[in-house]
Amino acid sequence: MWWVVAAKMEGMDAEGVLAGLDPEQRAVAEAVRGPVCVLAGAGTGKTRAITHRIAYATLTGVVAPQRVLAVTFTTRAAGELRGRLRQLGAPGVQARTFHAAALRQLSYFWPRVIGGDPPRILESKIGLIKEAARACRLSFGGTELRDVASEIEWAKVTQCRPEDYAAAVARSARKAPADVVDIARVYVMYEELRRERNLLDFEGMLELTAAVLTEHREVAQQVREQYRYFVVDEFQDVNPLQKLLLDTWLGDRDDICVVGDPNQTIYSFTGATPSYLLDFTADHPGATVVKLVRDYRSTPQVVGLANGVIGQAKGEAAKRHKLELVAQRDNGPEPSFAEYDDEVAEADDVARRARKLIDEGVPAREIAVLFRINAQSEAYEAAFAAAGVPYVLRGAERFFERPEVREAVVRLRGAARAGADAETDGTGLIMTVRHVLSGAGFSDRPPEGAGAVRARWESLAALAQLAEDMAADNPQAGLPEFVAELEERAAAQHAPPLEGVTLASLHSAKGLEWDAVFLVGLVEGTLPIIYAETAEQVEEERRLLYVGITRARVHLSLSWALARTPGGARFRRPSRFLEGVNGRTGTSAPARVDRAKRRPAAKGPQPCRVCGRPLTAAVERKLGRCEDCPVELNEDLLAALKDWRAGVAADQKVPAYVVFTDATLQAIAERNPGSAEELARISGVGKTKLDRYGEAVLALCTG
Repeated sequence: MWWVVAAKMEGMDAEGVLAGLDPEQRAVAEAVRGPVCVLAGAGTGKTRAITHRIAYATLTGVVAPQRVLAVTFTTRAAGELRGRLRQLGAPGVQARTFHAAALRQLSYFWPRVIGGDPPRILESKIGLIKEAARACRLSFGGTELRDVASEIEWAKVTQCRPEDYAAAVARSARKAPADVVDIARVYVMYEELRRERNLLDFEGMLELTAAVLTEHREVAQQVREQYRYFVVDEFQDVNPLQKLLLDTWLGDRDDICVVGDPNQTIYSFTGATPSYLLDFTADHPGATVVKLVRDYRSTPQVVGLANGVIGQAKGEAAKRHKLELVAQRDNGPEPSFAEYDDEVAEADDVARRARKLIDEGVPAREIAVLFRINAQSEAYEAAFAAAGVPYVLRGAERFFERPEVREAVVRLRGAARAGADAETDGTGLIMTVRHVLSGAGFSDRPPEGAGAVRARWESLAALAQLAEDMAADNPQAGLPEFVAELEERAAAQHAPPLEGVTLASLHSAKGLEWDAVFLVGLVEGTLPIIYAETAEQVEEERRLLYVGITRARVHLSLSWALARTPGGARFRRPSRFLEGVNGRTGTSAPARVDRAKRRPAAKGPQPCRVCGRPLTAAVERKLGRCEDCPVELNEDLLAALKDWRAGVAADQKVPAYVVFTDATLQAIAERNPGSAEELARISGVGKTKLDRYGEAVLALCTG
């Protein structure tokens, strides 16, 4: 049987797939026939549950892998699904975004049912909308063009034609970015230009695919024969156009499993609606419903705050399918609340506290600053640059589309074809990658200051760090494997973590998580945003804060400023969503720091303790020396430290690196500290970890 062969190929059997799942996750995995509705709270392992369900269904012969279509919203999420399914013995499952699945089907059937030259996919509407506006004798600025483009996208996904646009805006209490009559005129002209030039936008792609299946019975039969088993992730974010296509794929069948969290509905402005998730049991009587509420991501303190914020939600929708998370991790620090005189003081103190976390051993890439609107990033970029804390602005540009990254991948691909490291081990991989990247401008020492040169160096450094991570996971990996990893990541837009604190909007942070999160600018008018006028819009803003809170694993800070600028009127009020949960009766604000007094950090790169060369690689900075410098290593102590760390990590239910990284343990084994002072001088051993683990580590060292 095909499922037995697949299981043997991957070394996995059906019972093995169920092993390690909690009772609710196992209930999802064993519900192999639809309709199934999984209500999954943040951090509860929904991806684990649905991938194990698919694998269990294929390994038990319920469905062939090739007959499964798993649909999600991002190429990265689709890539993660495929990767997990391969590991579980279901490599043939199709995991795609709505648009990727539609484009594949449309391209395949186009010659048969339409014929002629297929349309060219329109990657961005901006240029065509600018032409359409000019034809209507209207002039929009750059920001206005983007807003009009978003408005037309909303109209198209909600199946609203130009002549109905004005009425639809009024009906939905939506605030249009320009005169509704002007937008409707531009919408008409945009569609005319698009058709004249044989262009197809992403919304048209879904609509046309659904139309082809509806109008051509033989096409629908072929697609439904191919895909008999559906899984839809993030179902609370489905819009009417996506639902139309999904219903067309399904036909009169009900083998569908949907997964979502009504508490994380934050995209209604794009046309998404949670009603399909909330009404699933009404549409599918007798559906199996499973709630995942065990939170494995965050500490009880973070989970408690999240429950407190979302528990105050108002309205009928908030009461339906209510999810209250139950923390599974050990206790951590209480979330902190801070009030500042102005935004400059707030940004400066956040930068200072981020630096403190880094000094205590939290990697910079495991820290995030999240804000409501992108314009808030400016103060934090300035504060982090002045404090010498590296940062990454999420959403500014796709990593694999950066010119320096494209050039580096081409160079690495060429070196792999030439057999540059045919006989090297993991260390050789690191050296080879760094050598190839040096041809693209990478050096061991970062350039002075900030700007484009520093940004280019950071991109190349991220690739070098990725090679180090691969070598640590698989010492036998060579350059061909590294290039294959890069290409797979590029296809899924899965960028390597850059070594810097993440600055991101709350919307762009959904689906991500960090050890430490700073939620900033939590004032009335910003969260909830001033444009949130209806009760439904305000409740969506509450859910946005909930999403931000649940991004944090351990450390969580919430803050607000009473004035925008130093010396400004202090009239702002903390967000209404903090009422009853902030545990504050008023505290003095930290002293304001004048932006003019900021000075760039003068501290240079850490020198090697053996040869004195500046250290730039993360692993070298942890070790305190160059990787190739001679040093004495107590192998027995290193083994004992790793055994101790494994036990602590298991007890605390955290990844081993959260206790201490491999590099930190190696540095301890090399230096063999005899006192707390000596141990504290090792990179990665900050005050918190010294207090928590210092006695046990020193006992191993002196024993």
